[in-house]
Amino acid sequence: MPDRLTLGFDTSAAHCAAALLEGRELLGAVYAPMERGQAEQLFPLLEKLLAQGGKNWSDLRVIGVGIGPGNFTGIRISVSAARGLAMSLGIPAVGVSITEALAIGAPRPCRIALSAPRGQVIWQDFAADGRAAPPRIGPRAELPPGPDIHPGTPPEMIAAAIAELAQSRADEPDLPRPAPLYLRPADAAPAKDRGPVILDDGTR
Repeated sequence: MPDRLTLGFDTSAAHCAAALLEGRELLGAVYAPMERGQAEQLFPLLEKLLAQGGKNWSDLRVIGVGIGPGNFTGIRISVSAARGLAMSLGIPAVGVSITEALAIGAPRPCRIALSAPRGQVIWQDFAADGRAAPPRIGPRAELPPGPDIHPGTPPEMIAAAIAELAQSRADEPDLPRPAPLYLRPADAAPAKDRGPVILDDGTR
């Protein structure tokens, strides 16, 4: 595995979490719980992590970001941040789902199952041959029989797993830009009111 400095971060739940990885060495990891405010707190958290590791933004070679599933707003925040950083630093950004990050080190085959709002559950099955089924969300009664793994992994260690997977995939050809992974429609519905009318005051 290349000893490239990799920053992994995640805001897909009620937190900001980040980890700094150089090769297999974890240089540091940070976590801050928060229901909202990730947009304001993410970059100060990342700067703190880099400073603790004695690194600068220009030292980074790979960005890893959690793409969900999870909180809609949180996912958009982190994916946008990863894309912006990748563009400004000229380095690859790799999107990693939370379920595949949690599956690192788990015996295969396995299923990662996570609680979701309204009594639902998110799950993804990982086969013994390395293949993964698409993640799904639904009532727990819809889960097919099989052993579940309900990770209690700390958020900062999820960020470390994101960094590890991003580092291993950064050289893949035609690497896609990170994109949010949504398993259901947004809770907020579009406004039904008529949009604003732009008046022509005759000055154009």
